[in-house]
Amino acid sequence: MTQSVLQFVRRGQTVTLHDVPPERTLLEVLREDLGCTGTKEGCAEGDCGACTVVVAEPVAAGAGQTLRYSAVNSCIRLAHSVQGLALWTVEDLARDPLIDSESPAGLHPAQSAMVSCHGSQCGFCTPGFVMSLFGMYQNRVCQGQPITRELAQHDLSGNLCRCTGYRPILDAAQQMEQLPRAQVNEGAVLTQLQQLHAPALDGADYLAPRSLAELLAARAAHPQAQIVAGATDVGLWVTKQFREFGQVLDVTRVAELREISDAGEHLVIGAAATLTEAFAALLALWPQLDEFAARFAGLPVRNAGTLGGNVANGSPIGDSMPLLIALRAQVVLASARGERCMPLEDFYTGYRKNQLAADELLVRIEIPKPRAGELLRVYKISKRTDDDISAVCLAIQLTLQGGEVQSASIGVGGVAATPVRARATETVLTGALWNETSVARAADALRSEFQPLSDMRASSDYRRALLGHLLERYWRESTGSDTQLATLRPLAQAAAVQKAPA
Repeated sequence: MTQSVLQFVRRGQTVTLHDVPPERTLLEVLREDLGCTGTKEGCAEGDCGACTVVVAEPVAAGAGQTLRYSAVNSCIRLAHSVQGLALWTVEDLARDPLIDSESPAGLHPAQSAMVSCHGSQCGFCTPGFVMSLFGMYQNRVCQGQPITRELAQHDLSGNLCRCTGYRPILDAAQQMEQLPRAQVNEGAVLTQLQQLHAPALDGADYLAPRSLAELLAARAAHPQAQIVAGATDVGLWVTKQFREFGQVLDVTRVAELREISDAGEHLVIGAAATLTEAFAALLALWPQLDEFAARFAGLPVRNAGTLGGNVANGSPIGDSMPLLIALRAQVVLASARGERCMPLEDFYTGYRKNQLAADELLVRIEIPKPRAGELLRVYKISKRTDDDISAVCLAIQLTLQGGEVQSASIGVGGVAATPVRARATETVLTGALWNETSVARAADALRSEFQPLSDMRASSDYRRALLGHLLERYWRESTGSDTQLATLRPLAQAAAVQKAPA
């Protein structure tokens, strides 16, 4: 087996690297192989943002192509995943000949704004903030979109500062559009990307097929290969557990798996669609998911991670699965032998175990569209508001008619070895009047339906109590009975100080 050649575009030049192991991270390649030490390693798990870089890939735009820019964490990004992409680090913004700057000093507006707003103190986090600002500049300012405080907070999520504080950095985000413009010569970048060699599909240790047929054939031929998408979890196996992979099979280059489509009564999301793309499609149908989508993870993680990867990984504290279970989503599994479909809650067989055969892959997720009378809410309870793992995630969708519950679907995370559906509680609710008495009965059923573990995030008793309180909160929100909601909110936020028993 031969080590794959890695090629990408940086500073107007093609970078070609040989003998890059399949598990080597992009941060390692930048710092150790290319000497780009401006990009920092802080947490090595995608939490702090110090390692943020921006990648760009070609996407269709009318009759031609344009570039789509994404700020991502290089510490957990596998190096080979940038094959065929354009890449910018903090050291490139003032030195890239393909960035035309009107600034007399040659600085990019992201850099100039940080200087003028005094957005840096010790400087360790600054490269990550600058790159997130660069991504914001390309995706917002260059598209004529004003930068509000809310947008700045959204696009800078996933970046932590330990000394300066966030006000001057947010000020810098809003000041960028007022500074001399800088423009990426996208035509030149696209031309260079078209000249890169496609990676090998035979005999290589990093396989990145371009079509679904090629992907399924590769899966059948290499069942032992480690499957990766955004690598936001696999990257942790590398940085924290020091795992090595003999061969990697990357699913993100398959066009069919990146598609998001309207199939009449269903929304269909390809397994390799990023979380950013997937949540944009979900928000178009369920706008009330806005806060949940923003809290799912920091933007660099959402830009890299995929919905299919989150589902297939099957972590009991993964946040997308309770939502999808409540929405009655189906997963489609495929191999060279054909396809099969099943409800998401039936996909899991145990802790991080699922129904996939050795030659199968999860290829898409099918979600019924909302119907009249349905009411959906999702509650993510974690120690931090942003960029944190849930202690409990509860998603509830009820169909109400004439004051009665016609149907119920409830997905729960953080209470069992897998994401689960609260079937017993659904039975209690279905056909019941939607009133305080039936809600209290259902809350008792929900508290007793699961026996969660105690861990660093919350105790078992707390998790069970929380489930009941959240169902009661859902009822009050659905009926507009907010008189006691103020007393329920502290309960929902108490995980911030909850301690599991020794």
